[in-house]
Formats: sequence, C-alpha cells, structure tokens
Amino acid sequence: MKNDEFRRLETLPNNVILENREHLSVAGVSEVISFDENEVLLVTSQGVLNVGGTELHVEKLNLEIGELSITGHVEAMIYEDENRKRGGFWSKLF
Repeated sequence: MKNDEFRRLETLPNNVILENREHLSVAGVSEVISFDENEVLLVTSQGVLNVGGTELHVEKLNLEIGELSITGHVEAMIYEDENRKRGGFWSKLF
C-alpha cells in the first residue's frame, strides 16, 4: 500500500451500525482479510475488526468508498489492539 493511500485510509471515518444483531454496516473499511459463515476479519481506519457470529454473509463491499455490509446473526465485534505484541505465552516471557 502506498503511503498517500495509507494516509487517506487513516482519515476515513470508522462507523459501525448494528441493527437487531442481523445487519451490520461498517464504514472506513480498507481491506477484508478473510470471511466465512462464522467470522469476518477486516481492516478499518481504526484497526483490525473481527466480527463473529453465525450464518454471516458479506452483502455489499465497496473498497473505493470503504463500505461493507454484513447480514447474519452477529455475536461479537472485537477490535484487535494494534499495540499488542503478536505471539503467545512464550513470547511474553522472553
């Protein structure tokens, strides 16, 4: 990703709208890392967002304007901490 493109993505507003735990709209999306019926992992202007649930389907994806729409039963939305060091228990010891 080019530096000027990365700066543009950082300035996109990150809005998350969940309606009745069945329809999720996310703005500020720059990339979808992976998705299946139980998890959608995406990069937003505020960090990596992990959406968990059942029967999840990506209904709309437009990376030019940074919008994503998901339907299904949403059970969790978790932003990963970018400052957290990657690795497990052993990496914390050393």
